[in-house]
Amino acid sequence: MDRIKRDKHNLESVVEGDINLTSARAEWLRQEVDEETKNLLEKDAKYFIHQSMSTPCLDVLQNCEGSHIESVSGKKYLDFHGNNVHQIGFSHPKMVSRLTEQLQSLTFSTRRYANETAIRFAEKLTSYTPKGLDRILLTPNGSSAIGIALKLARAVTGKHKVVSFWDSFHGASLDAISIGGESVFQEHMGPLMPGVERIPPPITYRGIFEGNEEKALGYLQYVLEKDRQIGAFLAETIRNTDVQIPSKKFWKGAKALCDKHGVILILDEIPIAFGRTGKMFAYELFDIEPDILCLGKGLGGGIFPQAAIVTREEYNKFGDISLGHYTHEKSPLGSIAGLTLLEVLEDEDILQKVKEDQEFMRKNLYKMHRKYSMIGDVRGVGLLWGIELVTDRTTKEKATAEAEEIMYECLKQGLSFKVSKGNVLQLSPPLTITREELEKAFEILNRAFLKTNTIV
Repeated sequence: MDRIKRDKHNLESVVEGDINLTSARAEWLRQEVDEETKNLLEKDAKYFIHQSMSTPCLDVLQNCEGSHIESVSGKKYLDFHGNNVHQIGFSHPKMVSRLTEQLQSLTFSTRRYANETAIRFAEKLTSYTPKGLDRILLTPNGSSAIGIALKLARAVTGKHKVVSFWDSFHGASLDAISIGGESVFQEHMGPLMPGVERIPPPITYRGIFEGNEEKALGYLQYVLEKDRQIGAFLAETIRNTDVQIPSKKFWKGAKALCDKHGVILILDEIPIAFGRTGKMFAYELFDIEPDILCLGKGLGGGIFPQAAIVTREEYNKFGDISLGHYTHEKSPLGSIAGLTLLEVLEDEDILQKVKEDQEFMRKNLYKMHRKYSMIGDVRGVGLLWGIELVTDRTTKEKATAEAEEIMYECLKQGLSFKVSKGNVLQLSPPLTITREELEKAFEILNRAFLKTNTIV
């Protein structure tokens, strides 16, 4: 525990991602990796620019399959992080096969030329969205999808301002961090894109509203009434990294306010669509429809980078504006990846499986909540769950050092996951994970909590 106390000060400012600059990361690299791995990690550190949340790396991978990633030393980790691309697991056989087949035919589509694979993908994707929400643009990454959505919203409304939530994440490009609300991405960046109004999110466990969503809606209403230049409201339907889930009442109220004030609702479901919540899209949980839907990450099947926006038919009137205009605008490889993802979700009945796994996760996590005093809150849906750790359940002081301790103990035992906000263990396994693998993950989690002596 002495090490935890030494690092306590450094952990106080953590707002996102794993804590990778404390002595625990250095200790991991000294004790848990072999010489071959250390040599490769040194080369990695030599050639790649160092950046927050990415370096120094934990290990060196040589394989990924199903629910596991495997290091060059042969160590396997159950990956409950996966950068949110592993809806159908890693290296799904059908995905590999279809990409290989595509490589034997059309590998690139020059701009101004259509290709059948992209057309089939667009037709399939829009078959899941409501009638009228059936126009798409493709792009290689989620940040670009956000950029397209923002440009389209300006074109439609003639207004340049946008409302977003503090603590939200919408990508790492300069326009995306301008809209997002995480300070770690904005530090040292200087002036950002103008016209952004950020409001506090409707957090249920802590925050200035203390779970009172009526106050959160009132704040949104106040901003929209006062500023007539706001043309869009951009939000994550469900906050991914630390798993914040607004109520149906909140989202229906927010959508009504947008409609009343002529504001376009842009929903960012880049990390959480395609079954993660037990629905194809998270907005279906709340009985609302976005005006623009941003998708990505898992859309490429965990292999190829692919993202998209889906929007309304009536917004298709800006043929004189380059809204996307990206080099890989209609990638045959990205399109076959997206098409195959959707087919696998259907063929393997993944959405039903996620609903069943949700109850297993809920039961076991609430059992842990009752058992371990360090767990202040458990929240989630489908196969997206957050365990918020506190030093005291009354004061809700964040247990940042303890979260790090548990994360490294789990890594030692072969379970990898993301730490968000410094004290939230985010569990986001592949949707194809087996029940036996889920049970193994909970065995590892419980052993890690027991080692920290946090029993109620």
